[in-house]
Amino acid sequence: MGRSFRKFAISTVIAVIFLIFVGGFVRATGSGMGCPDWPRCFGMWVPPTSVDQLPVNYQEVFGAKLKGEVEFNAVKTWTEYVNRLVGVSVGIFIFITVILAFRAYFKTEKKIFYICLLAFVLVAYEGWLGAKVVASELAPGLITLHMVVAVCILALLIWAVLKSYQGHPLTRGTEKTADIQFLLMMALFVTIGQIVFGTQIREGIDHAQRLLGDHNRDMWVNEVKGKVIFHAVLSVIILVLQGLIYKKVKGRFESRILKSFAAWALILVITEVVSGAVLGLAGFPAMLQPLHLTFSVVIVSIQFILYFVLSPGIHDQ
Repeated sequence: MGRSFRKFAISTVIAVIFLIFVGGFVRATGSGMGCPDWPRCFGMWVPPTSVDQLPVNYQEVFGAKLKGEVEFNAVKTWTEYVNRLVGVSVGIFIFITVILAFRAYFKTEKKIFYICLLAFVLVAYEGWLGAKVVASELAPGLITLHMVVAVCILALLIWAVLKSYQGHPLTRGTEKTADIQFLLMMALFVTIGQIVFGTQIREGIDHAQRLLGDHNRDMWVNEVKGKVIFHAVLSVIILVLQGLIYKKVKGRFESRILKSFAAWALILVITEVVSGAVLGLAGFPAMLQPLHLTFSVVIVSIQFILYFVLSPGIHDQ
């Protein structure tokens, strides 16, 4: 049963990361209000593909709800609708993960079950929060909170998977890991802060888009120039920290798994730095924004895995 749990839980982790990517794509393409109501979309369970399928006075009906005018855009509507479908699917995945955790670990390692259960509770909260985001017409603070909760759900699921692997000899070599743990803790703190700060930049870009229009993308950066520079400084700090972590892990451990995780984290940090530079120079192209966000989320995931595995006594529990 434990093996079945681990396989399915890892699939759920991947699904959550994919959901974060889809959510980033929705944000980058301005599709967040593609469905002006929740849980339905333009009052339908399956959204329209043409304005002809809507009432003649649809702008009046849904504009009153949102305190503003609504323009139907089939691409944005279906982008947001797919995002909701993926979100529901992830919720189902996590529910099945809870059931598998109960069957495999409730009698032997209850903590794994409760971690998964908490993740499921947060999913329910995330769904409620998503409704509030729509009702508030994409209120900046709620969008940031929506992102933070998604990262918390991901962290809980990874924690549950790692707990299920306790006892596996992943590390070989010296047990002195306090310095690496400190670097990982710093890297986690800065990377999560960068993700949150990145949502603030995205909010500034949204404001600039409303002011300057879609045809002035190169001018958007000037509206958030200070924040972009600070974001870049954080990227350099993360790069230095991750480089030190990789060097120490490579020189201290024989485990190929640990070395691979450390190497991939460094590669992704470098990729993130490059993609961030391209975003700033190219006027924030929509297709690159969700990738940039996903890189950060995967980096945090790997950092968390390394921190857990290198925790003192973790393999003796």
